[in-house]
Amino acid sequence: MQDTLTVVLAGGVGSRLSPLTDDRAKPAVPFGGKYRIIDFTLTNCLHSGLRRILVLTQYKSHSLQKHLRDGWSLLNPELGEFISVVPPQMRGGGKWYEGTADAIYHNLWLVKRSDAKYVVVLSGDHIYRMDYDAMIRAHKEKKAKLTIACMQVEKQQAHQFGVVDAREDCVISHFIEKPANPPTIPNNPEMSYASMGIYVFDADVLKEQLELDALEPQSSHDFGKDIIPKLIDSQKVYAYPFCSTQGRVEMDCYWRDVGTIDSLYRANMDLLEPIPPMNLYQQDWPIRTYERQYPPARTVSSSTGNEGIFINSIITNGVINSGGSVQHSVVSPNVRIHDGAIVVDSILFDDVEVGEGCQLKNCIIDKHVKIPAQTQIGFNREDDARRFHISDNGIVVVPESYEFN
Repeated sequence: MQDTLTVVLAGGVGSRLSPLTDDRAKPAVPFGGKYRIIDFTLTNCLHSGLRRILVLTQYKSHSLQKHLRDGWSLLNPELGEFISVVPPQMRGGGKWYEGTADAIYHNLWLVKRSDAKYVVVLSGDHIYRMDYDAMIRAHKEKKAKLTIACMQVEKQQAHQFGVVDAREDCVISHFIEKPANPPTIPNNPEMSYASMGIYVFDADVLKEQLELDALEPQSSHDFGKDIIPKLIDSQKVYAYPFCSTQGRVEMDCYWRDVGTIDSLYRANMDLLEPIPPMNLYQQDWPIRTYERQYPPARTVSSSTGNEGIFINSIITNGVINSGGSVQHSVVSPNVRIHDGAIVVDSILFDDVEVGEGCQLKNCIIDKHVKIPAQTQIGFNREDDARRFHISDNGIVVVPESYEFN
């Protein structure tokens, strides 16, 4: 769509995902064995016909930029298509981005230069499928100035989100960030509309609001806290229900903010359900990523006669299991699992080596970690806590390139 510019916000610190974000941006965190988190947003753009895309980066962006270069350099600029990585330009007096709205304000010159009539604003750190084209069409049909994608959540959980108060015709009257008493959906007092951080703006309205917000010294320069509440008071703002039937293909209605270790872990484990709530095998909406050219995964009988086995697990290219047992786990490319090792309910990132007789349970092992033989992780919380980060739900995270004594 040549009248639409897409802006993907991919510059947040992601501190709640530490140590996985100690050396990489949150959108670059691996997911599902072979993907990065940002692949899901960009795949949605590709299938929705959005091919003029700015990715705004900021903190620890090298891994993200490399992934986008290697996996997403597929559009033709001669046809007016692009995925452009935009690091902070320091055009606002040498400052870093101070909020979601401020990130776009600092790059407003790119929005103006695009001559776009509509601007789609997306987050690069959520896991979901969505046809943005259907949302844009609804925005145009209603002659809205801003359309906000919303998903239904239980009222008692809605305090975690920005919540919209919408009428039956989906006109929004209020937007409240993390309310103590969330408004509910018309005719459904048990559910609320939570903002997904997906916006379609009329470009002229977005430019005007960002310029006005930049003059406000007390503003936090955030869409949810500043831009949207003010816009609701003066313009037509609509809610767009996530999983609307207006899309071109059937969707699985799955959306996760994987902003913590526990939510990232749970979203990976969701993929192992007998009928996964997020279907990676949907042929009319394949998820694109970058893959190195590894040989196929294989199992090998060890010298002691143990057979390498996988049970209810995701296994990617380059994996060799030489007599180990992997159960209910996600195994990323080029992992080595040696004789007698047991891996249960865990996520192994690229290039991990699990030594003989190791036992791993409820773990996330980051890239390039070589685990010595007979090591146990996930069985003794006190012992694990002396070396590793442990999440609220007890998931043990071994950081990238960790060296065991």
